[in-house]
Amino acid sequence: MLIERRLQEGIRDGSITVLLRRWRQRQASAGGVYRTAAGMIGVSSIERIDPATLAETDARAAGYPSADAARSDLRGDPSSPVYLMRIHPVTDPDPRTVLAETADLTADDVAAITARLDRLDAASARGPWTRPTLAAIEARPGVRAPDLAESFGRETAPFKVDVRKLKNLGLTLSLPVGYKLSPRGIAYLAAIR
Repeated sequence: MLIERRLQEGIRDGSITVLLRRWRQRQASAGGVYRTAAGMIGVSSIERIDPATLAETDARAAGYPSADAARSDLRGDPSSPVYLMRIHPVTDPDPRTVLAETADLTADDVAAITARLDRLDAASARGPWTRPTLAAIEARPGVRAPDLAESFGRETAPFKVDVRKLKNLGLTLSLPVGYKLSPRGIAYLAAIR
């Protein structure tokens, strides 16, 4: 979920408790926890609203001085519905980070990771990519994503989406520039070699 820079600190400290979004289709659910630039946030509730009826208190909780200011800042197609989400910061650690730090893999863990990677490879129109990508990140930590993507003859954006899939499995970590294998990723490659 994208969070504007001006709202990030308020979300972290709990002073921003409402987000307003204009979406063609709802992109969040009550009870969901989402990774954002402001950290992990939980959505307590979400409802479709008529922007004309936006309460002043909700506008202020969203970081605006007034409901008119909030309405004028709504982005997107004016014909799309507007959603009001009640949010809160989540202080639990990111599950991906916890997973990535788990380097003590059992044979069942290795088998489960292998099965997930096999499914990702099977679903890919370009064929197996997971292990070559892990090997490239292992061999070239901190290399820019465009350079890694180019080494595979791929466009950067789809390559980054694929690396994010590996990160969701706890196998890679993002660096300020490029990626590296997580302790879990290192342990997995050692186990399959």
